[in-house]
Amino acid sequence: MNKRVIDLQRLVVLISGSGSNLQAILDACASGVLPAHVVLVVSNRPDAYGLERAARAGIQTIVMEKLKGQDRRVYDTELARQVAAFHPDWIVLAGWMRILTSAFLDVFKNCVINLHPALPETFPGAHAILEAYQAFQRGEIHQTGVMVHLVPDEGIDCGPVLGQTVVTIEPADTLESLEARIHQAEHQLLVQTLIDVFHNPHLTPEARI
Repeated sequence: MNKRVIDLQRLVVLISGSGSNLQAILDACASGVLPAHVVLVVSNRPDAYGLERAARAGIQTIVMEKLKGQDRRVYDTELARQVAAFHPDWIVLAGWMRILTSAFLDVFKNCVINLHPALPETFPGAHAILEAYQAFQRGEIHQTGVMVHLVPDEGIDCGPVLGQTVVTIEPADTLESLEARIHQAEHQLLVQTLIDVFHNPHLTPEARI
């Protein structure tokens, strides 16, 4: 079966922490599994370990801390300016712990992709894994999951879903063991979803113009 040949996609990855999902992207790019290359990694935290991962891979990094009292839109306007200089096809939020405003999103319409450790319409926000585990302990759920979605606006973890996978919560799970399995699922789903998106003619940069 013939597959549509695509150029390498230019990715800017935004992180706030350890960058394990960034590493999954870098590994997939290096192996040729993901037809892309990361042109920039941005962190809002200077101590984020993901910055070291990027440096080891020879990727340019920018640290942009939000100043105390700084308006979110002012911050996001500057963030957009910095990112736009690298001409990305896609911006991937891989553990980016800030809600982007329209000052950023309007610059990159329909090309911001977020990874969230919960299924659609469940557990939005920064504590999704903990909240799912607590719901399991209360007998309310027996599974959670991971999704990848577009970020069209300032809604929290609720954009159009591009990919999702279920993670069963086992009776013997601790919060730590559940977190580990969810993170593993994140790495696999994020890479596979990006592959699918890059080969979808309705989602190509040309189609978004």
